[in-house]
Amino acid sequence: MDRSNLPNWTHVCQLSDIPRLGSRVLKHADGDVAIFRTAEDEVFALLDRCPHKGGALSQGIVHGKTVTCPLHSWNIELASGEARAPDQGCARRFPVKVEGVAVYVCLS
Repeated sequence: MDRSNLPNWTHVCQLSDIPRLGSRVLKHADGDVAIFRTAEDEVFALLDRCPHKGGALSQGIVHGKTVTCPLHSWNIELASGEARAPDQGCARRFPVKVEGVAVYVCLS
């Protein structure tokens, strides 16, 4: 990847630093960002706040490409940030790139 064309990409960690079916939190001035890793090593990033009551999604359970909020069990799609029906709402999503084993997030 030519990072010179991607000035807003931030190196977060190595892929192995994120537990499978788990997350890692990136502290950010506009709110913490939860970086999730699926069993298939796909990586997603969402604002670490459930759209329902603001629960920390990083503390939820990852299953498939979904995370379940630890407060009220809302299921949030990792790829879109959208809550699964019948719940409604959306957590802000951040683009993620994995280059080799390095994980980058676009925070702008």
